[in-house]
Amino acid sequence: MQSIDAVDVETPKVQQILKGARTAFLELGYEGASTDEIVRRAGVSKGTLYNYFSDKQTLFTTFIEGECRKQANRVFKLEGQPKDIEATLRECALDFVKLLLSPSMQGIYRLAIAEAQRFPDLARIFYDSGPDLGARRLSQLLAGAVARGELIIDDIELAAHQFDQLCKADIFYKSLFQVRRSFPQKEIDRIANGAVDAFLRAYRP
Repeated sequence: MQSIDAVDVETPKVQQILKGARTAFLELGYEGASTDEIVRRAGVSKGTLYNYFSDKQTLFTTFIEGECRKQANRVFKLEGQPKDIEATLRECALDFVKLLLSPSMQGIYRLAIAEAQRFPDLARIFYDSGPDLGARRLSQLLAGAVARGELIIDDIELAAHQFDQLCKADIFYKSLFQVRRSFPQKEIDRIANGAVDAFLRAYRP
């Protein structure tokens, strides 16, 4: 199977295919999204699809990895961050909570959960390129703060996953299970700031 690195995802034709695949996968699931349906939505031929992707699993992998890498790089930025870890964490938390509530990320979470039992390899792709990638990037930010003496953390990897879960408190699961469909900015700020406050109480000297 191809890696995402073997596909030039910036070419217009690949973007066109991925756009069609995205709507098909999120609406119909992995198994339900046939290649016929994907090419119909993308407005390309099957021959064109297979020129870029060897099979449907490769296309799915490229879609998931691309979406997750883009969002992890945006939320947990390693460059241009202020040195003050509190300011960094508050910015990350707010961006992360907003991302978790976005329709696209909610759809990807539901897709990964729905397909995990039948297609564990595909669910693992989502985990590795989504939640785990975010935790690895956050670990790098935390390690820098520990080195500067701003935080005291014995298990940085665990702390990164704890931060992730704090940001998912309350409204993420309400949204994921469609208990509620919208949240005012006041509630988003409450969750993001509460996550940082709890995290700093645990790890700040």
